[in-house]
Amino acid sequence: MKKKILFFLFFLFCSQVQSIEIKIIHNIQNEIITNIDIKNEFRYLVALNSALKELDKDKILIISNNSIIKEKIKKIEILKNFKEIKLDESYLNFLIQKIYSRLNFNSISEFELYLKNYDLTLTDIKTKIIIDALWNDLIIEKFSSKISINENQIKKNILENNQVNLKEYQLSEILYAVTNKEEIEQKYNKVVKSINEIGFENTAAIYSFSKTAQIGGEIGWVSESSLNDRIKKNVNNLKNGEITKPIILSNGILVLKLIDTKNSKTAVDVESEFKKAINYERNRQLNQYSKIYYDRVKKNIGFNE
Repeated sequence: MKKKILFFLFFLFCSQVQSIEIKIIHNIQNEIITNIDIKNEFRYLVALNSALKELDKDKILIISNNSIIKEKIKKIEILKNFKEIKLDESYLNFLIQKIYSRLNFNSISEFELYLKNYDLTLTDIKTKIIIDALWNDLIIEKFSSKISINENQIKKNILENNQVNLKEYQLSEILYAVTNKEEIEQKYNKVVKSINEIGFENTAAIYSFSKTAQIGGEIGWVSESSLNDRIKKNVNNLKNGEITKPIILSNGILVLKLIDTKNSKTAVDVESEFKKAINYERNRQLNQYSKIYYDRVKKNIGFNE
């Protein structure tokens, strides 16, 4: 069934016909997904991560199809927990700014012009941002009490590294799930093979369940003191462009790529670095709970692609 759907979608993408008949591809508890929705998702994902253009059409279709399914399932659960799908306007604008700043645009008007190249509007983007933000709020509400962070150890690490030279890493991530120990190495080898064939960014879009998957796994710059000992140990010996061995976390396997390193010639602001480290670890754990909760919601809905 899945192959038939992908073949049908591939035909629609390759078709030169101007007027395309709207077809229902999925119906998830009355949340309809059409061929047009998947085409729009394709444009949205490529706008956020231009590296996806390097993939062949069938891979892009799989990513787009899975992405819009995930959005609809999240929307169903959000509507059970929130009165409406809406954000405070100032917070929404802040989130939009984060997106266009990452894409190196200086204003929302520049961003809107860029979106036109993909036949997208700011309204299209806003809807997706709101769903993602409300889902994150839901995860925080349900799981923040379960977050466990050793603040004393983090502060100790920062104080021990409170030197003039502060090392920072520019990182990208792939976070994937396994069902047993035997699968750890098997899936890692599959991920590495994919990285060698289509690059880290595109592999993140295919395999990673982290929210950074949409932007090629990009984490950005992280100070050494923000990393826990296990992650720091794996990253320390990497050269730029290299990836870690599989890092086993409580509910997933993490693979990091070192993009670049730098040393800041300033004294460490202990309080600032402490907040960054707490934030990083908190987000890492919430990301794992998000995956668990999403899988549970999807199973309860009884949806099978």
